[in-house]
Amino acid sequence: MKRKIYTRPAPNRRFSQTIRERRRQLDLTQEQVALRIRLSTGFVQSLETGQRRPSDQTVERLAAVLGFDKRELFLLANTHARAVLVLPPNNGARSVWEQFRHNRELRRVHRVTKGEMELLSSVASLGELRTPHEFIYVLNAVRQALGR
Repeated sequence: MKRKIYTRPAPNRRFSQTIRERRRQLDLTQEQVALRIRLSTGFVQSLETGQRRPSDQTVERLAAVLGFDKRELFLLANTHARAVLVLPPNNGARSVWEQFRHNRELRRVHRVTKGEMELLSSVASLGELRTPHEFIYVLNAVRQALGR
């Protein structure tokens, strides 16, 4: 079986430009991409021109078709999500993840499950959030995407 090699989206590039350039590098038409991600050619065109925003599911399908890491493409498509992540503090204080992890009351109020804690641990590894409540923001976004 052929091993897939993932490329990183170009930093500081708009989502639309990145997917258009990658599609052209792979010598694919908009119609071919549309068929592979199970959407219309017009929708792919509107993504490439920046007129439409992709759903998380569309980002995942595009990543698979265009050979991008789906997390990187998600962050490129959702610049607001990247803005939440900052570098970890160097002041020796307890990390925001540790604050959240030890805040039983916050986790109880929001009914955070063990599986959700594992997910949020992965989010914490992407970068440092500014406050423990931002983990709840991320969790609610994931719950909404999953229809919970």
